[in-house]
Amino acid sequence: MTLPGRSTQSTSIRWFLLIAFFALLGTGLILRALWLELGARTFLLKQMAERDLRILTLPAHRGLIVDRHGEPLAVSAPVEDLCLDPRVFIRERADWAPLARMLGWPEGRLARVVEASRHEYFLYLRRDLDPFRAENILDRGIPGVFMVPADERFYPAGAIASQLVGYTNIDDQGQGGLELEFNRWLRGRDGRMEVIQNGRGQSVSVVRIISRPQPGRMLRTSLDLRLQYLAYRALRNEISKENARSGSVVVVSPQSGEILAMASFPSFNPNNRATFIPAHMRARAATDMFEPGSSFKPFTISAALVSGRYEPWSLVNTGNGVFRVGDYTIRDDADWGIINLTTLLEKSSNVGAAKIALSLPRHYLWQAYRDFGFGQTTGTGFPGESPGLLHRWFEWPPAAHAAIAYGYGVSVTALQLARAYSVLADGGIRRPLTFLDLVHPPRGRRVIPARLAHTLRTMLETVVSPAGTGFRAQIPYYRVAGKTGTARLFIHGHYSRRVYNSVFAGMAPAGHPRFVVIVIIKHATRAYFGGLVAAPVFAKVMQSALRLYGVAPSHWPKSTPPIILNDREPVS
Repeated sequence: MTLPGRSTQSTSIRWFLLIAFFALLGTGLILRALWLELGARTFLLKQMAERDLRILTLPAHRGLIVDRHGEPLAVSAPVEDLCLDPRVFIRERADWAPLARMLGWPEGRLARVVEASRHEYFLYLRRDLDPFRAENILDRGIPGVFMVPADERFYPAGAIASQLVGYTNIDDQGQGGLELEFNRWLRGRDGRMEVIQNGRGQSVSVVRIISRPQPGRMLRTSLDLRLQYLAYRALRNEISKENARSGSVVVVSPQSGEILAMASFPSFNPNNRATFIPAHMRARAATDMFEPGSSFKPFTISAALVSGRYEPWSLVNTGNGVFRVGDYTIRDDADWGIINLTTLLEKSSNVGAAKIALSLPRHYLWQAYRDFGFGQTTGTGFPGESPGLLHRWFEWPPAAHAAIAYGYGVSVTALQLARAYSVLADGGIRRPLTFLDLVHPPRGRRVIPARLAHTLRTMLETVVSPAGTGFRAQIPYYRVAGKTGTARLFIHGHYSRRVYNSVFAGMAPAGHPRFVVIVIIKHATRAYFGGLVAAPVFAKVMQSALRLYGVAPSHWPKSTPPIILNDREPVS
């Protein structure tokens, strides 16, 4: 029999122990909470951030590139990058097959890629997906798969302006041409966003916007897409016709230095990376040097006229068309005898140009060429632009002193030649060239007197006359001034007699030039004279420019067609 007192005492002990247990449990929980809040706060926040918080990049839209009329040359379209958190994918034991099918990969390849990054939380799987396809992939709910917004660059002009406009890499950074030159202007600044992801690696809410993206600025260029297309087409057709290797065309507004067109062929399609051939991706007009041949003679004649020792009617004895300077022989295409400086340009006499150069001091002649911008870049800032090659005057032996007069022993780019001819077109003022649409042209530097520039243009008109070497550059109803050039290529230590560069450089209307056009066709193997190969391209491009800009004719048509007397120029 149990005593009543003992039962009551036992019950009280049990209640005490129960209360003590819960009190200790509560105290433990409070202490644990305090420890987690105070002592382990930093550790726990770090763990949460590693598991649930993500910092995502908000890409800034790259700025447009447009021509002078607002026509797009480079635009950006929104796309999505398919990404994966390998830790979530592996932890959730996700099925490999659906993801491999979406990527078009074998399951083994996907397994190797994911396993190699199993300790990472970010992995690119596919770049530049269109938003519709990206949404379909996300709807499948594959653990760890998420999308990051991005931009894809598109070039409406394609191959027509690819070397000039350039292209971007997979990260939307400029890699060539204007895209590279003005990359900081165009790219903007990416933003950052903090988000919470669930256990399947999917973003469920935005915590905060750390910084908002700042879009890139629009680049308005000096280019005229219409003229760029016409120049590219004329160049491509002539190169294909003559079986040449490559070529370039440059169109410049001499009063401002704005480059209206700069085309090169062969080209590539920046929208299709399969066409990226390094040799076709150079902007040849800016990067490739060549010996200009007879297209360099006007600058020798300019130096002679500025010296005061010569006038346009001054006479030079070219003899029988053969002139020896040491061991070097200079030849003309015919025996021109005694001719004046205007006829020298019209007939393109190498002997006459060499004799004039030898009569002038080397340092004076060198400085005259420098004044026209040879041996220097043109001021565009274009990536990879070459300064050309103009040796110092004290490095000229007598043969080089003579040969440079007609464009040998000096190397130029098409851009340099365009700037030099722009000096003649703009009344003796040298300006930097630019790819930007200018409101106010930069102040130039006077190189030669305006009167002399006008005289040289008048002399160069004879080159395009029926008796000149550049008669194929004639444009009906317009006065044209220009100069042909035909230069042998220096190959394996000597000048080839089979492969040539063909050049025509000119301006129109000759009285008050609106445009300067330079045409260079390299490695011509059929009809290689500049007057036969490059001059017709010049005529097509210049005629297009005059028509597009509504330039009034210089004169009315004559009743009789011109008589063609000569279509050749000498080469050495």
